[in-house]
Amino acid sequence: MTLWGKFLRRPSPSPTTTERWTTPDGDFLDIVSLAAFRDAPRLLILHGLEGSARSHYVGGLLAASREREWGADVLVFRGCGGEMNRAARTYHSGETTDLDFVVRQIRSRHPSSPLMLCGVSLGGNVLLKWLGEQGDRAADMVVAAVAISVPFDLARSCAHIDSSISGMYSRHFLRSLRPKALSKIVQHPELADPDVVRRSRTLWSFDDAFTSLVHGFRDAADYYAQSSSLRFLSKIRVSTLLLSARDDPFYPPKLLDEVQLRSRENSHLHCEFHERGGHVGFVGGALPWRPEYYGEHRAVEFLAAEMEAKSR
Repeated sequence: MTLWGKFLRRPSPSPTTTERWTTPDGDFLDIVSLAAFRDAPRLLILHGLEGSARSHYVGGLLAASREREWGADVLVFRGCGGEMNRAARTYHSGETTDLDFVVRQIRSRHPSSPLMLCGVSLGGNVLLKWLGEQGDRAADMVVAAVAISVPFDLARSCAHIDSSISGMYSRHFLRSLRPKALSKIVQHPELADPDVVRRSRTLWSFDDAFTSLVHGFRDAADYYAQSSSLRFLSKIRVSTLLLSARDDPFYPPKLLDEVQLRSRENSHLHCEFHERGGHVGFVGGALPWRPEYYGEHRAVEFLAAEMEAKSR
């Protein structure tokens, strides 16, 4: 199911526009938007590691929003829109300032539209961390949220990815991460040693050589410890669905048991953990040539129900 969406899923095109927003630090973010009627609900989508608005699950979420006549916005993380950002930084699993900026901008532009959030994989970790950081304040901005296939503990998840199927997934991500990092070092030579980046063969060694240094962490372990959403779950005060599968190759299955235990102490969290589903897969349907994608269907179903409950 993990590989199905990447290689076999047909695109779900929606009529979107792209706008470039200037960030408070003088950089830029690309926001891909689906228009809707005035005051219609809006869904803000956060993609995963090295994803973009073209990721298969983003297309599915946009299509699901369109079916419900919602507006939608995709936050394209810095450097993921086909053009390198300008600032001496990129994006990472715990970087929440851009999300905070975009949420407040959308609320300003659409003050009467209920706002919902959906983060996928890395984007889900960013979402949960932001919700925890905001605490009670998030409820004034967001109706509900969904986090799909989240690597809740970044250290354990990274080690698992690096070892899964002889590092196949690590090599896949590094094929784009390393060139981007080297381009960023050309822009800002003081950031990191390009030779060490070139020698990185695992996600952990890459984060040690680049991500952690660029963003002010001591090393990869420090970056993972401070950025993992697991430690922020107890502070979330917005109704949030955690949708994951136990056969997800991006984290050890026992991690979900710990997430479930912590979630029992917070009534705002709703765990839905399936035995099968892969990483952002959740492929179903009676006919192989007419697949259904449960993750996106369940996400919008949950958000719609929460929005209706709050409007009573």
